[in-house]
Amino acid sequence: MSRKIFHKDRLAVTISMALGATMLPTGALAQDAALEEVVVTGIRASLNRSMDVKRDSDGIVDAISAEDIGKFPDTNLAESMQRITGVSIDRVNGEGSRVTVRGINPDYNLVTLNGRQLARTTGGRSFDFQNIASEMVSGVQVAKSSNALVPSGGIGSTINLLSARPLEIGERRLQFATKGVIDESSEDASITPEFSGFYSDTFADGEFGVVVAASVQERESGSQQGLVGTGWRSFAGTVDQNWGAGTAEWGGVPQENQVNRPGPGDIYSVPQTTVYKFEEQQRKRTNGQLVLQWAPTDDITATMDYMYYSNDIAKQYNDISAWYNFGPSENVWSDGPIATPLIYSESYGAPADLSMAAGESAEAYRGQTLGVNLEWDVNESLSLAFDAHTSDAERRPDSPWGSDALLSTAAFVRTSATTDFTEALPALSVGGGNDVQPSDMLVTGSVFTNSRDRSDVDAFRFSGNFELNESSDIDFGLSMQAVTNRSQMAVVQRDAWGGAGPASDLDDSLFPADSIQDKFDIATGDFSEIGGADVQNVYFDWDFETVRAIAEDLYGDDIWPGLVGDCGTQFCPSTAYDQATDRTTEETTTAAFAQYNFQSAFQTGAGEMPYEVNLGLRYETTEVDSESASPTYDQAIWGSANEVVLVNSGTGFLSQTADYDYWLPSVNFKMDVTEDVVVRAAASETIGRPSYDAIKGGTSIGSLARIDGGSGSAGNPALLPLESTNFDLSVEWYYGESSYASAGYFTKRIANFISNGTTESEIFGIPNPAQGALVQAARDAGFTDVNDIRQYIGDNFADDPYVDVGADGTVTITGNPETDPAMTFLLSIPENGDRKETIDGWEFAVQHMFGETGFGVIANYTIVEAGVEYNPYLLQDQEAMIGLSDSANLVGFYDKNGFQARIAYNWRDDFLNSRGQGTGANPAYTEAYSQIDLNVGYEVPQVEGLEVFLEGLNVTDEYSRVYGRSSQQTLGVYQGGARWQMGARYAF
Repeated sequence: MSRKIFHKDRLAVTISMALGATMLPTGALAQDAALEEVVVTGIRASLNRSMDVKRDSDGIVDAISAEDIGKFPDTNLAESMQRITGVSIDRVNGEGSRVTVRGINPDYNLVTLNGRQLARTTGGRSFDFQNIASEMVSGVQVAKSSNALVPSGGIGSTINLLSARPLEIGERRLQFATKGVIDESSEDASITPEFSGFYSDTFADGEFGVVVAASVQERESGSQQGLVGTGWRSFAGTVDQNWGAGTAEWGGVPQENQVNRPGPGDIYSVPQTTVYKFEEQQRKRTNGQLVLQWAPTDDITATMDYMYYSNDIAKQYNDISAWYNFGPSENVWSDGPIATPLIYSESYGAPADLSMAAGESAEAYRGQTLGVNLEWDVNESLSLAFDAHTSDAERRPDSPWGSDALLSTAAFVRTSATTDFTEALPALSVGGGNDVQPSDMLVTGSVFTNSRDRSDVDAFRFSGNFELNESSDIDFGLSMQAVTNRSQMAVVQRDAWGGAGPASDLDDSLFPADSIQDKFDIATGDFSEIGGADVQNVYFDWDFETVRAIAEDLYGDDIWPGLVGDCGTQFCPSTAYDQATDRTTEETTTAAFAQYNFQSAFQTGAGEMPYEVNLGLRYETTEVDSESASPTYDQAIWGSANEVVLVNSGTGFLSQTADYDYWLPSVNFKMDVTEDVVVRAAASETIGRPSYDAIKGGTSIGSLARIDGGSGSAGNPALLPLESTNFDLSVEWYYGESSYASAGYFTKRIANFISNGTTESEIFGIPNPAQGALVQAARDAGFTDVNDIRQYIGDNFADDPYVDVGADGTVTITGNPETDPAMTFLLSIPENGDRKETIDGWEFAVQHMFGETGFGVIANYTIVEAGVEYNPYLLQDQEAMIGLSDSANLVGFYDKNGFQARIAYNWRDDFLNSRGQGTGANPAYTEAYSQIDLNVGYEVPQVEGLEVFLEGLNVTDEYSRVYGRSSQQTLGVYQGGARWQMGARYAF
């Protein structure tokens, strides 16, 4: 048998396995009537196909196959993939969203549909699996080793989603399914519907084929959150509030009134705020798919496939927060060297605000991809293929109030604020907080944001295979891909954080009281470290749209510096993107590739050991063109305790270009040591391109600064990709029907790490009134609390032309270019580092069927080690990979006599999820998380083709938690709930 024939047959087998043997016509499964054959379906059939894909692949590949048409193991693709060894996921609103493989974060795992890159709007290169229903996919292959035929971009893996092919199915198939979904995370959830359908048929004796599939899902969900606002501010232990000694920084804690205060060799962090947030979400997802195939001869096959998705997501929330002003504080500290306040407490001479905000967000996600493919077996030695596709995706606002809207109200009743961080959920105590009345509430600031993204991908690929002799052949090809990404954002912001008008403007009935503590089932602190305190329990659950309309009538004529909304006031969003941020990047990659394939066998005394070798080389060159327009500023206004408003002065424009090229070699080796044991080895050079956001040019500055300065970010189109040298070694033992065990070792030597360098810049030269001569005069008079400083300036410098004292006593101070220093901005700029670090790990997996009992088990464990771990003791950004963690899965199942049941346990260890918080280069870690899912199905014997089922996700109501430099530095606690789905599926 020639190499070419074997290669093509194996490919066909792989595709049919991935698409599902249950999709083949019955006659194809048993052509010989004399041969008795048991056709396996359901869970076991899916596992068999996945196991065969793994065994027959040239490299290190794992797979998941549909149990039947439209029946994937889980209702979400990401949740199915997390069962694969080395794969873990990020969840959004309790649903799988992005995929990490072998500790490599989602931006460096390439996701394709039928081998083609999809347009995406995540800002990075990761793909959001929430957008595609599992019913649209018949199989998923996760290639962990690379070869020359695979497009670059996947350091961790290349994940290929496969859609059904009618000529592979070979017969008429119809399937319909309906579900009712209830999500216990929502306080207001009802049962929401989900429908899907699938049709496949062939015509003209199998010459033509068509697949049509559709899915519609509605879901209601919610979450209850405990947050630390924009994050934690970190300092060396020597930093305090002694401005005269030069050791003070804004946010530093005094030397006195501290229990176990951090020492000079320690670092410590302080919280920016404490927030309780209660959110409800509604989502409607629609998917559609059309596949047409034509095979006029045995040697030619043409395929056209089209996929469309829409995903509309709306959220509403209320929150209550206490922002810390960083005046004198009294705290109880954990031990160093990374010290955290177990209790953080501030008291105020004049009552501060207890903020209660409400908001809405609504975004529409749209995407489509159209591809054509032509395969031609020219003769016995040569086969050619041409593939072209175009894909586009967008994220756009989907509400009259923009993509995101926030309106804040406040009661100025807060005499103190104290947070207990000793338990998972921070506990907040506010002096006067539980006595707050609706009559205390007044409107403060607001933010209405319009944000949209557009991504377009156009690509073609010409490839071929030429047989040299019976044992060797060559794959070759050329490809070109152009990816364009455009992001636009316009922000309308009213900075009336000190109050837009008196509390008497609002009717008490607008503010119904509700309980905070009744909404959480998570351990929270009890303030026992300080002898107890009154935990904040009261908040007002007011309606955003009602209060917004009233506020617009009352204060719509008051125009603050910056954009005005399309409605003529600042209580709605603006579509004046030409006056705001508008950034576009085009990335064009051209590639040529070739791979030599050779097969033979080692002869031994016990027989022969067949082996295969693939030697490949891929050359790619990439050009990057970036254009940007960003707002500029020329003035700063200090109107409330911590916020300084920047006044827009126009728009700045910038164009930048860059290019790079790479030679990417690869080698894969596979040997059948025995009929049951396969050994593999692989080596390759791969690259992982920077995120699209990172290579967008221009500098963006936040329009709201803090009193110690502002922050911003700048893109860098000249960033180079991460470079990785990869080695893999694995052993697989297929010891029984549907059963195997495997062990693998991998190592990745990675260079060109991208980190965010922080640069202090006086860009724009804006005088900072919060650090000027008037502030120094107040400090010289003995005042350190920011509210006291502002009041001192109002009392003593009311005649200064840069000081305004309103009729209600509100003090507003504008920067004086003669006396005030230029505002300092901390600009975050991505840059390549010169370090090389190694990531290595082990993967262990076993899949076992207990004979013909119907019972089976799947277990896997992945260990990841890295020399690039983040050091939380260092107060700077670091070249560390995010997402690195160990993970494990344990699945038990039963499949026999029409009854199927599965229970799955998934665990992922702590991992670094970000190297930055809203406060700058401070790390964020996701706490170790585990979840149990289950599903049960029954094939109704009285109605052939009918199955009823029940599915449950997160059935034990687990919550997730994010923390900072130490585990006690809570950044966010997110309480969700179980999601249940009951339905029926009918196939014929």
